[in-house]
This record gives sequence, C-alpha cells and structure tokens, in this order.
Amino acid sequence: MPIKIQNDLPVREILEQENLFIVDENRAIHQDIRPLELCILNLMPKMEETELQLLRMLSNTPLQIDITFMRVSTHEFHNTSMSHLHKFYYTFEELKGRKFDGLIITGAPVEKLEYEEVDYWPELCQIMAWSKTNVTSTFHICWGAQAGIYFHYGIQKRLLPKKLFGIYSHKVKHRREPLVRGFDDYFLIPHSRYTEVPAEALHECKDLKILAESDKAGVLLCMSQDGRQIFIFGHAEYGRGTLRNEYLRDVGKGIEIEVPENYFPDDDPSKQPHLQWRATSQNLYSNWLNYYVYQLTPYDLDEIR
Repeated sequence: MPIKIQNDLPVREILEQENLFIVDENRAIHQDIRPLELCILNLMPKMEETELQLLRMLSNTPLQIDITFMRVSTHEFHNTSMSHLHKFYYTFEELKGRKFDGLIITGAPVEKLEYEEVDYWPELCQIMAWSKTNVTSTFHICWGAQAGIYFHYGIQKRLLPKKLFGIYSHKVKHRREPLVRGFDDYFLIPHSRYTEVPAEALHECKDLKILAESDKAGVLLCMSQDGRQIFIFGHAEYGRGTLRNEYLRDVGKGIEIEVPENYFPDDDPSKQPHLQWRATSQNLYSNWLNYYVYQLTPYDLDEIR
C-alpha cells in the first residue's frame, strides 16, 4: 500500500523514479480505507532532503499512510525556502487540535547546545507533551531522541571526545520485542553526532527497554515499556551518500573531521560507499508502523488517550 503526499511535493518525482508506491491526494480520497495519520516534525536544516529520506523508509509497508509535515514556528530556517515551508508545512498551533496515529521527531544540528539554549526548546516541549495524549506512538531520531529522553525521563546528554561518525555494528537485545522482529543478531546503522546519552543511565532507567546496543556507539535503540515513545540515536533513514556529503561539507568549511568509520572502501573518500543498512532500516520503520502504530491505534482517532 502507498504513502499519500501532497500533489506537488517536490520530492514526489524522485520517489516515483525510484519506483516507490505513492498516491496523490486526488486518488486517495476515492479509496474506501482509513489511512494511518502520520505527522513528521522536521527539525533538520535541509528539510527536503530529510523528507525524501523518511518517505523512502515509510513507503516499504502494506499500510496506507497520510503524511502531514510540521515545523516549529519559533525558529528561522535558512536552508529551506519560505515558500516550501508555507506550502507544505503546518505549525504546531495549526495542528495541536488534531490527533495522529504516529509522530516522527527528527534530529537537529544543535547537539552542542544545552537543551534550554535551543531557541525552539519551549515549543518542542509543548509538542512532546502534546504527543502523550494526541499520538499513539512517537519515533524520535538522533538529537530528537536525546531531547525526548531528557524531556520524558530527565536523563542528560554529554559531549563526546570527538564526533561519532560512521557506520557501526549493533547487537539486538530483547529479540522477542516486535520492533526488532526480523533483525539479524548484528546489524549496521549510521551515526553522526557529537554527544551521547550515557548507556549506563539508560540501562538504569526502569521505564526504558534497551533493544540494540553497540560496543563503540553505545545504545542505539530503546523504548518506553508501553511502546508509545521510541528512541533511535543513529540515522537509519540516511541514504548512501549522506555521510559523504556531511564529510565534504565539513572539509569545505575547514572543520577538522576524520573520514567516516567503516564507510568508504579503503577509507578512500573518492570511492563510492557501500549501502549496508537499507534493509534493516526499512524493517525497523515497518515494524514500528505495524506493531506500535497500526496494531494499537484506535479506528476513531478521537479515542487516543
């Protein structure tokens, strides 16, 4: 089944070229089915790139999904046109009266700041509080996961000695949990961050269940006991060239940065990186949508508690 997006969303053409199953608004209204209502709070500076990455992940499911994009109104975005924001994005004020089956909160390049120093932190807190009563399950990514852990459980992040940057192996824990159903014992996921939530603090929190962990990258995946809050500290949605683009961007800015680990063949940036995490990543998003959204959400969204 397809994902439903706005008729003229710019990334639609790319998705169609990749043979992903989408329908536009006109076709969707003639289908006698209740699609999942999914909201994406996009905090990334290159918002269209993140749209494409997440829609790729969400398209690999038999469920029909109606996508709504949300932005924060208390921050000025410089890498996405205002016309795009006004045309395809809603503010929290416009959406807070609605309920959604699922919510995705993306990462953001603000991890070196204290949470309270982020200009949209009060608004993000409002959104995360709202999600507890208006959303069946929320999926937090990278900095969004760190922020969610801090907001919901009071666990602080800490600065790493150097940027965690590359592709890392993770071991599955709690294999019977549906979120990691179908996973291999060990799997690869990209990371790109300067901070971490200490693994020992996450393990000590009895309200959290640790589902995947790495000797080098720490805890990757954890969730609340009821599955309504899910946190991934890596970037399962990244495409083949995303880390390469980040590396070249930082080199171009004169930032001291090492080549991403386990990414380029022979650690040579001139070589095409191998795509080693796509199947696992799509499985993760499909499991979330099926077992923690579709299987749990009420048919009548007003019944979400």
